[in-house]
Amino acid sequence: MTAAALPAGIVSPRPAWRGLLWTVPLTGIWMLLIYLQPAITASGVPSASARLLTYGLIAVGLGLALQRTDLTPGQRRATWLAVLVPDALWMAFAWSAGINGVFRANASPVPLLPMAILAPVIVGAPLLLSSRRVGRVLAVTPASWLIALQLYRVFGSAFLVAGLRGAMVGAFAFPAGIGDVLTGLFAVPTAIAVASGSVQGRRAAIAWNLFGLADFAVAITMGAITSPGPFQLLVSNTPSIGVGDYPNVLTPIFVVPSSILLHVLSLRQLMQAPMAESAR
Repeated sequence: MTAAALPAGIVSPRPAWRGLLWTVPLTGIWMLLIYLQPAITASGVPSASARLLTYGLIAVGLGLALQRTDLTPGQRRATWLAVLVPDALWMAFAWSAGINGVFRANASPVPLLPMAILAPVIVGAPLLLSSRRVGRVLAVTPASWLIALQLYRVFGSAFLVAGLRGAMVGAFAFPAGIGDVLTGLFAVPTAIAVASGSVQGRRAAIAWNLFGLADFAVAITMGAITSPGPFQLLVSNTPSIGVGDYPNVLTPIFVVPSSILLHVLSLRQLMQAPMAESAR
């Protein structure tokens, strides 16, 4: 039996909605704070903190998951490093390139930003989906972990707040901000639901993952067509997202690919659950 296919009844699905009782108020307070004090967002501190926190949680979660496997200590260490070192290097590259304006509009004749968003996904997704060792790790990792981790998506509320303040074009800010906030808010209830081991919980988790991926598809598209560059279709007097400028650039070139890969891993894990049940 895998952790992704827990027997039903371990966790009642009813308390799942109670996760909103603390995520919604905290998110609301955060949104009010950055609405009243826009300098907080402009400082880049929330953006940087969220990136480091996400990386730290991934590192700790992967380490704990590896401890549950039957891999040797050397294999666990090699797997841990194989996942985290490329991620750390990519984050360092994104940070340095963003600060130096590499991804700003018209900084290069070649549209580097779309390439930076898609490259980690194009390279990472096939590796994660085909790796047997990754499959062994997922088999013993609670399905709720990969879902609850994306609570950090509520920090996308910065886009929504910027749209409400008229500081960012609404065509991007509202769909991207609302999508991120909903994905983050429902991460905890969905994690609780899938931990019940019920079919309904698994279906809710699959739907949540698909919604999170759709959110990125909409945000990337609207960001491209509202920002200065070769893909811009909508021009407004309201400031664009400034997607190529630091600290905003950290979101598309680090957070977006990392989150997409987390969705890919979660879906792989959830799709394996029925097979595990039939094999028992």
